[in-house]
Amino acid sequence: MTETYAVEDKTMPAISYGLYLLAYATGITAIVGLILAYAQRGAAGPVNQSHYTFMIRTFWIGLLMMIGVGMLFGVGAILTIILIGFPIMALAWLMGAVAAVWYGLRCILGLVYLSRGEAYPRPYALLA
Repeated sequence: MTETYAVEDKTMPAISYGLYLLAYATGITAIVGLILAYAQRGAAGPVNQSHYTFMIRTFWIGLLMMIGVGMLFGVGAILTIILIGFPIMALAWLMGAVAAVWYGLRCILGLVYLSRGEAYPRPYALLA
């Protein structure tokens, strides 16, 4: 059974998703999107609230992944002295690429659900 909600304005969640995606080019606009999501979540209806929750989780999980990748890359850089660091740095680069794809897919999926006027079905899910 599908739930029916009143039509909510999609502008602010769409702007937040856009800022998240723009972070690929700027590296910083996702923080502005996060602030918007936190500011708007409390007053949002159930559909937009699910998107804001999803965006907030996407930011924090992505940040944790990138910190882990950065630490692994740093360890690899130090260990290049004994040559084992090169494969570690390659692994870190691969993990960073996977994290970037994960982040982009989450943003695009969120925009798809938003454009349909649907709540994000699993805002607390890790993968999608």
